[in-house]
Amino acid sequence: MTENPRARLADIAEQAGVSEATVSRVLNDRPGVSLSTRQAVLTALDVLGYERPIRLRGRSGLVGLIVPELENPIFPAFAQVMETLIAQYGYTPVLCTQTPGGVSEDEYVDLLLGRGVAGIIFVSGMHADATADHAAYRGLVERGLPVVFVNGYAEGISAPFISDDDVAAMDLAITHLVSMGHRRIGLAIGPARFVPVVRKRAGFIAAMTRLTGMSEEEASGLVTHSLFTVEGGQAAAHHLLGLGVTAIVCGSDLMALGAIRTVRQRGLAVPADVSVVGYDDSRLIAFTDPPLTTVRQAVTAMGTAAVQALLDGINGTPAPEDEFVFRPELVVRGSTGPAPQHGG
Repeated sequence: MTENPRARLADIAEQAGVSEATVSRVLNDRPGVSLSTRQAVLTALDVLGYERPIRLRGRSGLVGLIVPELENPIFPAFAQVMETLIAQYGYTPVLCTQTPGGVSEDEYVDLLLGRGVAGIIFVSGMHADATADHAAYRGLVERGLPVVFVNGYAEGISAPFISDDDVAAMDLAITHLVSMGHRRIGLAIGPARFVPVVRKRAGFIAAMTRLTGMSEEEASGLVTHSLFTVEGGQAAAHHLLGLGVTAIVCGSDLMALGAIRTVRQRGLAVPADVSVVGYDDSRLIAFTDPPLTTVRQAVTAMGTAAVQALLDGINGTPAPEDEFVFRPELVVRGSTGPAPQHGG
């Protein structure tokens, strides 16, 4: 902390883009300052590493938000919902995005702890990887830091988990396709070590056996693991088309776009020859060619629940240490249609 209060006021005023008098009014919790200006001053205070006055401390501070790379549109969607809410509650969101070969999740956590964050929300992080060591999460809980996890689950961590219902998602997609005559349906999903992938696979096999009479062994033979990317979707679709599927359910919208590309490269049409279903309903997906039928994650509801659970923890009334599962919604557009007459 700077010894000279005047210098400190000047620093904060410059960072926030306001006058020193305004900074003084905010720090002394006086009226006559708009909510947005007050938040700008508090954010400047946090960013510069100054302690908030005790009267302002209980209701504000830095909140870490760690998300995967932003190439998949679903992650910016989650980040936007949560950042907006965090700021509305008077906290300063610190968005940490991961890129291959970049800063790791553990390194981001160390950085955030060094800044004195009030809590951290993890989206599709190491908690979603069943093979990862989750000792670091347990360490955060033991030190009393409020944490919330979105889309993933790890045993033995006393914290709220917010998840999409992956089993229900597969049931919605398969029910839709079977109603249009499809029986030989493939599933293109990401690496098998991820918890949501394991759940989608189980949901797919359960729905296929129940709705088509296929054996579990037959249904599992129609599951292909790849990467959650356009290229991953292309590769998975190439394999599944070789198995004679008339429809492909994908683990992400990006994978679905890759699947459509492969179908077209084969000289086939979507949905006349092959139907494709995505997952997420990320922004702009309704404007693809054809518009993509997809399973929509309840992003707003899930993001809101995650922020509320974290703030409850920060305020000393932690949410139940349990997994809260949100039901997705099937959005039917132009990439699915009746099974071709020559199909199985």
